[in-house]
Amino acid sequence: MDSVTQIVLGSTVALACAPKQLGKKAAIWGAVLGTLPDLDVLIPMGDAVADFTYHRSFSHSLLVLTLLSPLFAWLIGRIHDIAPRKLFTMVWLALITHPLLDSFTTYGTQLFWPLFDYPVSLSSVFIIDPFYTLPLLAFLIAGLRTKAQVKHHWLAAGLAISTGYLFLGVGIKQWVESRVETSLQQQGIQSKRLFSTPAPFSLILWRAVAMEENGYREVYVSLFDKTLPEPGPLLPQYAGIAEPLPELAAVKRLRWFTHGFYKAELQNQQLVMTDLRMGMENNYVFSFVIANCQAGCVASEARGLEAKRDPALLGLVWQRMWDQDVSVTSEVGE
Repeated sequence: MDSVTQIVLGSTVALACAPKQLGKKAAIWGAVLGTLPDLDVLIPMGDAVADFTYHRSFSHSLLVLTLLSPLFAWLIGRIHDIAPRKLFTMVWLALITHPLLDSFTTYGTQLFWPLFDYPVSLSSVFIIDPFYTLPLLAFLIAGLRTKAQVKHHWLAAGLAISTGYLFLGVGIKQWVESRVETSLQQQGIQSKRLFSTPAPFSLILWRAVAMEENGYREVYVSLFDKTLPEPGPLLPQYAGIAEPLPELAAVKRLRWFTHGFYKAELQNQQLVMTDLRMGMENNYVFSFVIANCQAGCVASEARGLEAKRDPALLGLVWQRMWDQDVSVTSEVGE
């Protein structure tokens, strides 16, 4: 999730379970602890693909954060003259709720690194969702402004409502994928894999990607749709590539990290791979040049391409929430 949301969650969790001696300073420490895991973005991993796929790995590992919790509890205890054992629960929960929340998004969080490096991606909430963040922030402010006897009721309510919203997303996701699968079956479309994710800022509109033998389709589903969704046209997974993808390290790593939801194409005699999970057609967030293909594809230092932006897209997303006949199609790149 975005940094503001992680700060709000960390502050709420820390304030809810901090020892009395720490008081409202717990909210500040919770904000710090809730931000720490994302500082791995400051560590260069070698190239753009490595930076992309190693983010949310060791710094988001439940095992690593659990092992580091006594150290942070000791440091905070030294500053405030509080026994570390009284701070351990606060520190541990503020740290581990960060990757647990991230695992509900699309990106991929390696919760069990180094035992397992599988990137967990429930993909049931958008990375910025005000319906999750703002109520939690309101209850945090209420907890900070009330007496100690009452604050825990506000904080507990905020955590319960925000957690319920996350699981609501999981339930809606199952319904969305069921609708998409039914629509594909009725049209005789054979899908190998299906992925769905909320469109920006709410759980109302969802985007699904159905991978087929020769390409993929986008499908949009709104909670207000009256009929089954209409699958988009078949798009090529491999554009301009006559031979199989070269067995380059970057290719293998992107296949793994995207769970197979990627496309590859030749652009100006360069091999470009794109993550189909984040963004929309012609507006994807993560694309990488990974090889020069002037005379056979030769690995080059992977570099990220600037994400394409279409200012009109958010307006189309908003319209599609309410009107099933609206087409969410960007002009960028077409």
